[in-house]
Amino acid sequence: MAAGADELKELHEFAIELAGAAVRTIAASRPDPATAGTKADAADWVTPFDREVERLTRDGIAHRFPSHRVVGEEYGGGAGDGFTWYVDPIDGTTNFVHGLPWSSYSLAGFDEGGVAVGVVADPARGEILSAVRGGGAFADGLPVTCRPAGSLAGEVLLTEWSKNRPWPGMFAVLTEVSDRFAATRIMGSCALALAAVGAGRAAGALIPGRYNLWDVAAGALIAREGGALVYGRNGVDDGVPEDGILAAAPGVAGEVWQLWRAAA
Repeated sequence: MAAGADELKELHEFAIELAGAAVRTIAASRPDPATAGTKADAADWVTPFDREVERLTRDGIAHRFPSHRVVGEEYGGGAGDGFTWYVDPIDGTTNFVHGLPWSSYSLAGFDEGGVAVGVVADPARGEILSAVRGGGAFADGLPVTCRPAGSLAGEVLLTEWSKNRPWPGMFAVLTEVSDRFAATRIMGSCALALAAVGAGRAAGALIPGRYNLWDVAAGALIAREGGALVYGRNGVDDGVPEDGILAAAPGVAGEVWQLWRAAA
């Protein structure tokens, strides 16, 4: 059953509490490439702090909602039924390891109605972006909205690599965006890129590459609740697309989607 308004409010507040604890842990950490490890390949970094933050999140959920299921990047899926949390303890670990201030903590809660609540925390800024389904998007508790852009000119489009490689049609899209006098940025965190759209800091974020739900679900909800449209490759604004994701202000969403479709 989909959560009601009171339950959504409680879950949203709880998610913000978990994000606050994660920010404090990450901000106090001092990573170093010499002491970090890798997983799938040399570009797939992991640190003890990724694991520590995920354990803190799992422990917090188990204490407050013992029947809830948790799926995380570091420890996979756990037992439980009904409500499910997806957590990426540090999205942008490569940046984090090298001391670049663009990484995030991402947590999304799902019920039968889809993504119910989401938080994306920015440890470098000490900021928590959040959203609750049907209740809007927030930055540190204050309402935020996407940009009122009517075209790409003068705007910023965020994107990310597919793992550490370009996605099909990537350079064609970036060239076309540049020709329309807009800027593109590749910052290194899918979650933060999508959430930035809901907070009005970029006109759009295009993430066509490979990702997991913990990478994008919270950011997509923040974008949508901030007034953005969220498209998959087929252009449908529905849920969390599995075939690539575009979140953009309504005035530019169609324009960016057409560029994506034409270049793929």
